Amino acid sequence: MAMALSWSGLQIDLDGLTAQVFTPSLKGSLPPAMVAATRRHGRVAYPVSGASALLKEIAAGHPVIVLQNLGFSWIPRWHYAVVIGYDLDEGVIILHSGVTDRKRTSLKAFANTWARSDFWGLAVLPPYRLPASADETTYVLAIVGLEKARQFDAAAIGYQTALNYWPNNLSAHIGLSNSLYAQGKLKFAETVLRKTTDLFPNAGVAFNNLAQVLWDQGKKQEAIKTARRAVRLGGPFVEKYRQTLDEFREDEAAAIPSSGTIP
Repeated sequence: MAMALSWSGLQIDLDGLTAQVFTPSLKGSLPPAMVAATRRHGRVAYPVSGASALLKEIAAGHPVIVLQNLGFSWIPRWHYAVVIGYDLDEGVIILHSGVTDRKRTSLKAFANTWARSDFWGLAVLPPYRLPASADETTYVLAIVGLEKARQFDAAAIGYQTALNYWPNNLSAHIGLSNSLYAQGKLKFAETVLRKTTDLFPNAGVAFNNLAQVLWDQGKKQEAIKTARRAVRLGGPFVEKYRQTLDEFREDEAAAIPSSGTIP
């Protein structure tokens, strides 16, 4: 993990990283902890499974962490290594394994040990860099993981990377606006959401979120109008849209004095 994070451009405190991923009772690290640590450092945890995806990443210069069982199914000996190269002519894979920098292993032997983990692999990438084996849905979900980890700046970059390749991905548009909103960049979030509503005129979520951003900027009449549009569009989250509209109305009503005198 330290090697992969360092490759991605970070300076790593090895002791601090060990505390994040090591489970003393297991005397090792579980895959979810590896993914969580990747996200905690603002990096994209992209799953890599199978020989084709692995070779694509290595050919692109992306090291991949793999989980191997060097023992047997009945006596497992789990081991993480970093794949850093291969030579198909010679039939070998090159690993950083333990203290060995460039361990050469036959592809067949490697495939057998990797298969015992169901071909678990992880590319650790900066959010501006697309995996060589990128699948649209899988990549966007990887960025969602960054957003859930509250790495909003990295998530915004990742969503923009996704949109550079898949400009009509609704989830990436919404995720980008959410990440900007979480950073207090309301005007930027508004710009993204206005574009989203143009691209997806039937997406209630885009209008609901735009309404909230407008309201937070004091554009209350436009916010209410936009929230009504979200409710009219409906969908599986229509009750949430109604809640947004009701809250706007309640806040507006509370701001109007119930009585008063003219001086």
